[in-house]
Amino acid sequence: MPLKIELKPGERLIIGNAAIRNGPRRASFIIETNTKFLRETEIITQSEADTPCKQLYFALTVIYLADDPRQAEEAFVAQAGELMNAVPSTIPFIRDIHAFIETGEHYKALKRGRDLVQYEQALAERLKNVETPG
Repeated sequence: MPLKIELKPGERLIIGNAAIRNGPRRASFIIETNTKFLRETEIITQSEADTPCKQLYFALTVIYLADDPRQAEEAFVAQAGELMNAVPSTIPFIRDIHAFIETGEHYKALKRGRDLVQYEQALAERLKNVETPG
C-alpha cells in the first residue's frame, strides 16, 4: 500500500540507506514500495544520544535501519541490562522493546523506545524539582 509523506521546508527523512533533506518549500511524495524510513522527529543522532535512554533509542534506530541488525541487537542487550540494574523502573519498557525485537517488529520497538526516552525525561524533571524545592 503506497504511503504519502509530506515534508516541511528543511525537514530530514531517512529512506532505506538514504538521508534526504527537503528544500525550501513544503513537499509531498509517495513511497510505492515497502521500505524502512524515519522522519526527522524519529531520528536521534549519536551525538544527540546524551542520556542512557537516548543511547538505547539510538541503538534501536540502528537495529531498525540495519540490513543485519545482530551486532546492534547485542549492543542493545548489554546497554539495556546496565540500565535495568541502575533504574529498575525501566524494566517494563525494556521488556516490551525486547519482545518486539525478538519478533522482528523493529519499528514497534523503536516506538516503545520513544516512550522510554519520554519516561527518562519525566524522571529527570521530577528529580530536578526535588533537588530545587519551589
